[in-house]
Amino acid sequence: MGAAIVLVLVAACVAVAVGVVRTSSEPVEDIPYTQSSAEPAVLYVHVFGAVAQPGLYRLPEGARVVDVFAAAGGLLSEADTAAVNLARLLADGEQLYVPAVGESPVVDPPGAGPPGDGRVNLNTADAADLDTLPRIGPAMAERILSWREENGRFTSVEDLLAVPGIGEKMLEGLRDLVTV
Repeated sequence: MGAAIVLVLVAACVAVAVGVVRTSSEPVEDIPYTQSSAEPAVLYVHVFGAVAQPGLYRLPEGARVVDVFAAAGGLLSEADTAAVNLARLLADGEQLYVPAVGESPVVDPPGAGPPGDGRVNLNTADAADLDTLPRIGPAMAERILSWREENGRFTSVEDLLAVPGIGEKMLEGLRDLVTV
């Protein structure tokens, strides 16, 4: 029995000694947290018109119109800066045309969508085009245009749900009449 007590006392002393050593020793080397090595998201934007170097540009996600103009060497002196929103966020796959002063803006740039299918393109439509849609009056057309200016291109017809005043029922009535 005495041997068992000695064994318990030795085990307790070892446990206390290990605890003291752990709390008084140097901290374990910190291993820095690194994010995944995945490439950051990028956007491809085609810019043409009154820019110094038209072409396809690769920009980081979150880039704005002013960023693609900077990448393209800036705007030409004849560029109509009032025709574009420099602060608008860009969308991947976007085509951005910069008209010259006095030039009519391109309503449907090449590659913007299938021509003549009768649907209204949410990314190129003006208020008059949107007003031709059922249940879309001047006020709702302005909300759609405002949403597009603030958020960039519509990436799907379902993006209409983010426009104030458009719900599931209205979307269903518009789905076959619009495109992006």
